[in-house]
Amino acid sequence: MQQGANRRLSNIKTRTETGFDFVASKLNIMTPMGKKIQKETRPFFPGEEELLNEELDKVQALKNVAESNPKTIDKIHEIFHCLKDISGSIDRAGRDSLTIVELFEVKSLLLYMESLKGIVSDIEQTGKEHQTMEIADEMNNESRSIPEEFSLLDVSEVLNLLDPKKDRINTFYIYDEYSKKLTTYRARKKQLDVEIRKLQKTERDKIKEKHGIVLTPKFDIVIPKSSEQMAIAKSIKELEQVAEDYSSVTFALALIAETEELVREREELNLKIEEEEDEVRGRLSAKIGEHKDRLLTNLNKMGRLDYVLSKALFAIEHELTRPNIIEEHRISISEGRQLQVEEALRKQGKKYTPISMELTEGVTCITGANMGGKTISLKLSGLIPIMTQYGFFVPCEKAEIGLSNFVQILIGDSQSVERGLSSFGSEMEELKEIFDRAQDRSLIMVDEIASGTNPMEGLALTKSIVDFLLEKPYITLLTTHYETVTNNPKVRNMQVRGLADADFRKLNSELSLANRRKRIDIIGKYMDYRLMPVEPGRSVPKDALNIAKMLGLPGEVIEKAETYIKQGEKE
Repeated sequence: MQQGANRRLSNIKTRTETGFDFVASKLNIMTPMGKKIQKETRPFFPGEEELLNEELDKVQALKNVAESNPKTIDKIHEIFHCLKDISGSIDRAGRDSLTIVELFEVKSLLLYMESLKGIVSDIEQTGKEHQTMEIADEMNNESRSIPEEFSLLDVSEVLNLLDPKKDRINTFYIYDEYSKKLTTYRARKKQLDVEIRKLQKTERDKIKEKHGIVLTPKFDIVIPKSSEQMAIAKSIKELEQVAEDYSSVTFALALIAETEELVREREELNLKIEEEEDEVRGRLSAKIGEHKDRLLTNLNKMGRLDYVLSKALFAIEHELTRPNIIEEHRISISEGRQLQVEEALRKQGKKYTPISMELTEGVTCITGANMGGKTISLKLSGLIPIMTQYGFFVPCEKAEIGLSNFVQILIGDSQSVERGLSSFGSEMEELKEIFDRAQDRSLIMVDEIASGTNPMEGLALTKSIVDFLLEKPYITLLTTHYETVTNNPKVRNMQVRGLADADFRKLNSELSLANRRKRIDIIGKYMDYRLMPVEPGRSVPKDALNIAKMLGLPGEVIEKAETYIKQGEKE
């Protein structure tokens, strides 16, 4: 576990809003141990870059193995699918006698451990062979072996104890090999069973010959109450009534004196066998207890392998790339994708537009119309760093990530009805929490701050918040409608490209033929959601007015709005 195990990188809302919880829920973790490890996993913090790179090395190695040995991964998954978490039974062994079922579960686990150990050894051997071959391919110099961390400890000694015949069959009982007494008792019991059955067959044959009543192999018979055989059966002293319902009576062969004596001896033997088996279970449990640490270590290794392998397979499935961990507190993302939004768009038959951004300590603002995807860019800026700090590969072509001590997002309708707070009031409370908890190397993302109050106060408050954050050692990314916030030369401004490069003739032609419901989708199709830096003094596209115009707002309204914008720019 990482050194920062007791520290919190981000709160639940941030992990949810950025899409990290969505990513975590998509991992195909198959074992209860793997799910437990995922739940207990904590992020890596500044100062732990080396540990994080070691984790990413393991993901890379398993990714290489999965890409070059897919059938081997299937074999591993077959084992994982069968695993149970019996750490409680293993931990109890040595103090208490395990039940037959528990001993069976321990043996099953040991068989799976032995199989997995063999698979890992085969992969390691294959990896060594690849390293010695002179093949000029992209993966030639990368590890194709499962990392040493996942190599299981040898458990053959305890497995041989639970499998004295070494047949490696997934069954268990108290073998005769465990006790000479047990061997003797069971042999005599078997002999008694034969003698008792022989006597019972003799009595059954006599009843059939004398009375014409045929007993089943279990030496009983069910006779309808209306049958003529009822009176005959009741008159036979060698039969006794054992059950009755509304329509029939069940008779069974009664014990004769000679049979009764043998049955009594068999019952006494059963008690001795049970006592001896209890003693054997105690001895076996004590032996398992001696190997407890080894078995629990292997369980943890299997859980870790399950968890890290699921991250590697997720990276393959979603075309993720390994982030480059840097010392500087900086975030650089090239062609990044917000996976939750990407999946939603794919289900609608739409394509996601990758986003690139460069964030350094200070304040960066994203401006643009509501349809421009500013909020998605904000979420992406949090998703990739959080995924990185949890040891994931990330959804982009390239990423350079400097680790943060604190990551939090303020987004959406934060209204708290239960506490009687307005949306704005709750937003201010969340902002205060961010300011209280933030420290050096923080990543703070704020979406449309102060949009829930009147525009004049909202603009003033936004400017003041920006001024405050500019003096802090944080990476801050804000989305805002208040473009004058970016007049501060210290504030970096990025603008959603939006409709800047759109073919308006073609767009207007499509809109003219579309019904009201489809117009928004058509405009969305022409939107360019990529970000572009805006240099000081450069005019930016007014997509809000363009969209309003295309959706049919009166021309005089648009012209008046443009006049007001020009007046505001002069002021």
